[in-house]
Amino acid sequence: MPTIYSFNAVRVVVYPNDHRPAHVHLIGKGVEAVLDLNCPEGPPTLRENYGFSSQLLTELKNQVCEALNELCEGWSEIHGTY
Repeated sequence: MPTIYSFNAVRVVVYPNDHRPAHVHLIGKGVEAVLDLNCPEGPPTLRENYGFSSQLLTELKNQVCEALNELCEGWSEIHGTY
């Protein structure tokens, strides 16, 4: 599972055998969330949340939004298209 980005202790992962639409898994210690990237223009939207506080999730969504181009490129490198 390639980590294509990280925010402090949270890894941003794209699974090689995953499905469309383009999305990332945010993985922390005992918590995980899935954000649809809505490439190429965003904004990212929450699909699933397993344990992140709403405050931290908002911060992470903002960071994902700031890194959207890089994350969409990472998805494309692994899957070919959005």
